[in-house]
Amino acid sequence: MPDSAHDISVDTFDYDLPDDRIARHPAARRDAAKQLRWHGPGRPIEVHEFQDLPDHLPPGTLLIGNKTRVIHARLFFPLAEGKRAIEIFCLDPLEPADHAQNLGARTRVQWTCLIGGNRRWKRGSLSLTVPLSGGTATLEAERSGRSDATFTVAFSFISDVPDLTFGEVLEAAGTLPLPPYLGRETEAEDEDRYQTVFAQVAGSVAAPTAGLHFTPEVMAGLARKDIEWAEVLLHVGAGTFRPVSSPTLGGHDMHRETFSVSRDFVAKLVAKHLNSGTVVSVGTTTLRCLESLHCLGADLLLNRRRVEDRPFAVGQWAFEDREVREMPATASLAALLAMMEDQNLKYLNGHTEILLSPVSGVRTVDGLITNFHQPKSTLLLLIAAIVSDRWREIYSYALGHNFRFLSYGDSSLLWRSAGEGLPEEGEEV
Repeated sequence: MPDSAHDISVDTFDYDLPDDRIARHPAARRDAAKQLRWHGPGRPIEVHEFQDLPDHLPPGTLLIGNKTRVIHARLFFPLAEGKRAIEIFCLDPLEPADHAQNLGARTRVQWTCLIGGNRRWKRGSLSLTVPLSGGTATLEAERSGRSDATFTVAFSFISDVPDLTFGEVLEAAGTLPLPPYLGRETEAEDEDRYQTVFAQVAGSVAAPTAGLHFTPEVMAGLARKDIEWAEVLLHVGAGTFRPVSSPTLGGHDMHRETFSVSRDFVAKLVAKHLNSGTVVSVGTTTLRCLESLHCLGADLLLNRRRVEDRPFAVGQWAFEDREVREMPATASLAALLAMMEDQNLKYLNGHTEILLSPVSGVRTVDGLITNFHQPKSTLLLLIAAIVSDRWREIYSYALGHNFRFLSYGDSSLLWRSAGEGLPEEGEEV
């Protein structure tokens, strides 16, 4: 493995994914999906149903999910009769830049967008009539700038419904976006199944798919087994689907995603680390948030950030710094908590472009619950940050045992170590 993530050959993270192994639709029941369980080198891979998860985590485990909710980010504006509609895909809020403020706005807002059929949008604004409960709204879109493949689009609306917000207009006018590799349009079942049961805060354009298998029954089972549940917020961007197209990782630009964590959450995470407890991340998005917290705390300890510096931002190559990689999470997270207490911050809000790989490793969790990811993707590189080159063994097993892949596919539970501190085979948990 190279000393720098810049030098990682992307071809080493390629594998053959047959088209028929991509799950086009969810399983009939969320928690009936299969889950592959990997303990570490030299220990057998196991297969269970996801509903059995509470029986396979040590009591006292801190399980952390992402409470983001997917928005209706795809808007279709009609043109003259006989012409195809123009699609505007809302990616990131620009003005206001905060998701909650933008979706809660009652006036003009701006977003960074993709535009399907841009050449057919000759000039002026586009207009769309939106039926609402108790009235209608007229939504207008105006193009105002371009950067590479994305556009700045301003949205405004008028309505006979009082106190209407942009988020409510978007919910009524737009369509839930599905991953492009599913190769189909959104269907009625996706409105429920492409959201986690713990989704709360609107803002994502893609689901944190590791959480799609959870059900109220599984959550109740976790509580009965004395497994703690906590949540972070990271709004998932469309860049999560973008394969790495450069020969080495150094040529890839990671997308930016916003996150928010409470001081109470950081305190719980610090306590779990100080007591050598087990921490498991539900999904890659949650893990990116947790490792970003480590980097922020490490910068504080290394005097590379003043406590008053804003915004809280983590760059793509934060883990190229050996001192950041080698710092224990107990120290970095404790420093972050102390800063939040000193600054009286109830929430830490920031954005991250962090790239996790076998060079970076991970230090905030012991295990990861995740689906099976695309070849040559940054998500597959993140899997290798947990299990190193053993990802090939795991994926080969999954392909050979009829596991379903990608967003609506099956699950895996991957432990970072070879099982140290975890129950032995056959041991009650």
